[in-house]
Amino acid sequence: MCMTSAPPKVRDEELLADVISRLIGDVRHVAVGNASPIPATAALLARERNGNGRPYVSLLQSRKHNFFTDGARELFDCAGQGRIDVFFLSGGQIDGHGNINLVSIGDYDHPKVRFPGSFGSAHLYYVVPKVILFRTEHSRRTLVPQVDFISAPGANAGNVYRPGGPIALVTNRCLFSFAKGRFTLDSVHPGHTVEEVIEHTGFDFDMPGSLPATVPETALPSPATLKLLRETVAPQLAEVYPQFAAQVFGVKAFGDGEKALTV
Repeated sequence: MCMTSAPPKVRDEELLADVISRLIGDVRHVAVGNASPIPATAALLARERNGNGRPYVSLLQSRKHNFFTDGARELFDCAGQGRIDVFFLSGGQIDGHGNINLVSIGDYDHPKVRFPGSFGSAHLYYVVPKVILFRTEHSRRTLVPQVDFISAPGANAGNVYRPGGPIALVTNRCLFSFAKGRFTLDSVHPGHTVEEVIEHTGFDFDMPGSLPATVPETALPSPATLKLLRETVAPQLAEVYPQFAAQVFGVKAFGDGEKALTV
C-alpha cells in the first residue's frame, strides 16, 4: 500500500501572510509601518515569490530592507510622489465604508478609549494606490457599523482627486475585497464559516452569491510557499521582529540580522 505523508501544518500567521502576499501582486515598492510583523512577512514573501527583486520592500526600523533613510517623514514624501504602491493600515475601529479610527471611542472630549493617533494615515490612504486593511481581531467591537472618529476615510466625494484607497480587508476569519464603498466577502479562512463571519461583523457586506455556500474557502499556502516562508523569509524578518520570528517560525536572529538560526 502506498503511504502518503501528511500535509504540513499551516500556522495562522502563514495563512494570513500568503493571503496578503497575493493581494500585493507584482508592484514596484511595498512599504510597511511599525509593529506590523504579518504584513512585513507578506511583503518579503511577495518579493521572494516573484523572484525578480520586485517588489522593493521597505520595513521601517530595518537597516537591510529599507529605502528610507529618514523614517516616517521620508515615507510620507515618497507616498506623495507616487513612489509607494502598497501600504497597510489598521484601526481600533473599521466600518463598512472602509473608514478607520485611530483616535478614540466615545465622546471625543471624554472618550471611553483613546488610541495612539492617526499618524498620517489619511495622507497615505489617499495617495497609495493599494492600501490593504489588516485586523487580527475580527469582532463587532472592531468591525463596526460606523466608526466613532474618522481618522482616514475609505471613500470620498466624486470631485476629490484620489489615486489611492482600500482594496481589501484581511482578518483572522476571512478576506473582504473593497470596491465602490462596500466590502464583499471573498473567502473564509479554513476552520471558520460564513455564519461566524456574519455573527462577528458589525457592518453589512456583500457576498459573491445569494447563499453562504457560494463563498469559497481561503486557499492554504502551497508547500513551496511554506518552504519560502520558513527557510528564506523568516530569517530576514528576524532582523526587525525577532520575537515574532522566534515564536512563529522558530528563528533566532544574531546581531544585525545577517545570520539566523533555527531553534
